[in-house]
Amino acid sequence: MAGIGDIRNVVLLGHGSSGKTSLTEAILHITGATNRLGSVDDKTSICDYYDEEKEHQHSIASAIVHTNHAGKLLNIIDTPGYPDFIGPAIKAISAVETAIIVISASAGIETNTRKLFESATTANMPKLLVINKMDAENVDFPALIKAIQETFGSQCRCANLPAEDRASVIDCIENKTGESPAADVAQAHTDLIESVIEADEKLMESYLGGEEISAEKIASVFVNALRAGTIIPILFTDARKEVGVDRLLDFIVKYTPSPLQANPIQLKDGENITKLEPDPAKPLAGLVFRIGFDPRSNMKYSAVRIFSGTIKSDSNLIRNDEKKGIRAGHVLKTQGGENKEIDIGQAGDIITLAKTEDFKIGDLIHDGKVAGKFETLAVPEPMCSLALELAAKGDEQKISSALEKLCEEDPCLKVTRDHQTNEQVASGLGDLHLRVTLEKLERRFKLTVTGKEPKIPYRETITAKAEGHYRHKKQTGGAGQFGEVYLRVEPAPRGSEPPLEYSWDIFGASIPGQFEPAVQKGVVDVMQRGVVAGFPMQDLKVSVYDGKYHPVDSKEVAFRAAGKGAFIDAIGKAKAVLLEPIVNIEVTVPTENMGDIAGDLASKRGRVVGQDILAGNFIVVKAEVPLAEVAQYNSQLKSVTGGQGSYSMSFSHYEVVPPNIQQQVIAAYARKKEEEE
Repeated sequence: MAGIGDIRNVVLLGHGSSGKTSLTEAILHITGATNRLGSVDDKTSICDYYDEEKEHQHSIASAIVHTNHAGKLLNIIDTPGYPDFIGPAIKAISAVETAIIVISASAGIETNTRKLFESATTANMPKLLVINKMDAENVDFPALIKAIQETFGSQCRCANLPAEDRASVIDCIENKTGESPAADVAQAHTDLIESVIEADEKLMESYLGGEEISAEKIASVFVNALRAGTIIPILFTDARKEVGVDRLLDFIVKYTPSPLQANPIQLKDGENITKLEPDPAKPLAGLVFRIGFDPRSNMKYSAVRIFSGTIKSDSNLIRNDEKKGIRAGHVLKTQGGENKEIDIGQAGDIITLAKTEDFKIGDLIHDGKVAGKFETLAVPEPMCSLALELAAKGDEQKISSALEKLCEEDPCLKVTRDHQTNEQVASGLGDLHLRVTLEKLERRFKLTVTGKEPKIPYRETITAKAEGHYRHKKQTGGAGQFGEVYLRVEPAPRGSEPPLEYSWDIFGASIPGQFEPAVQKGVVDVMQRGVVAGFPMQDLKVSVYDGKYHPVDSKEVAFRAAGKGAFIDAIGKAKAVLLEPIVNIEVTVPTENMGDIAGDLASKRGRVVGQDILAGNFIVVKAEVPLAEVAQYNSQLKSVTGGQGSYSMSFSHYEVVPPNIQQQVIAAYARKKEEEE
């Protein structure tokens, strides 16, 4: 078992096709963890073991592997790179000490590269930049390094450089000489040293005094410099040819922090903060950061980063603030899709637990001696949706169970039942995300499900005051039904809570108080179903002020019908309108696309409310736009920006729908009613 100081936990982040999985496979092969080099293209990758990953030839979920190098245990998390699957990548950051951001030499800095770098920075985490695929043709290395420094900061310095033949790399920490097409080796050495010693005042004084700083002294302060952010090393690799991978491994074990050297992890319990010490003898505290289901057995596995304490097979594990514990059972080390049992999981390590049905991503796992929550990074809110339709009736229970499992393993997948439209709606980060979800349902659970664009959640309201009256009278030969109601309606402020302000303003005994709940139920019936186009109503005030009753024939059912009829009568006179949801949208695009995006949003009835300039020639356009116009914005944005754009949306408020669009919605509702009748 490795000592805590001999553990290195790293996560590979970066845009799709930058070569993270290939780099992981090369690390496993070079260190002897595998006897052949796995390949994404050949579908022999250890990390991409789900059928969907093999078919699409890119990662969809994060994968955990481990190996040994120079006496150190390396836990490596390979993460998806496409924006649609960014959730597992963000959640993996909280489980490690170092983030390795992989950049394709040919593609350069891409959308997800920027996003994931920012996530690692927000987590206050040491970062390395790996420029992979360094043998690619027509790579302008100096321009790429300059773009990295402009985008991510001048503290990005080359720790090695590609040799002239690109068949090896030149160490810039210990070397001052050599020929490289990327930069001057001597200058790279100087820049690197100056960035590192910024983290140590004594070394800085010695350097400014003319002293030669040895490689040993540089090594002694490198971890502190990484933690302080004065240095973000750049290293070069060609994963498929295994060039530079050994030097990357040497760098990781020598210069990146162990759990003992990392920034302390905290638990927050209200105002109380507990700093966790990476000590096996301390109380147990672990973070569940990944949930996976075996594609063959469907068994649930929970990946746990242990920050303090130990986990054995007979350990009693408590989840969050629950009282009842569960037995740990088998403690496992994961290698892609395979698991091997170990005796004990200790502080600093990453382990996997099986059959932990109640565990969720973000959970605190402990032994009852600590309390609180981990502050993990937030994931994007899923805004691209599909209404799900089963091909075969009778599978409703089966699909609910399947979707629950898919949501457990994917933090950016949400499934809701829209009670207004009675649709089961799956929401994700993009078209690809949702398409893969349907594929998983078919492959893993044998469920054929189709998706269609979900209905927009319109609302109805009124714009004027009005009065309504209805008399319900029914004679059937025996006891009759009688109830008569007068009420008035008026608009309430937009966004009022609750959506209905109801008052019973009957004076005298024109309607006995016992019938008030029935009248209110009649009003609520209409509020839920609407009058204009079948959508729920909001922002109304209703006052019931008069009526009549019969001492024998008046019943609750009669006054419920009378309340409903009077309310419908009033709404018909109160200039009812449709409301549509308006969302705040932030679109990140290259600056050259700014005009196209602003014009496109304007054509969608949007209002641009601001913009922010980002490093690396990108801009964020902020706007308010009707959800109906951007419900399927992902594919449109990709088309305009060549795949370089990204966006996020959040609900803002409701506004009145323009008359022409309102008529279209009403006409569609009328046609549907005719079909149903």
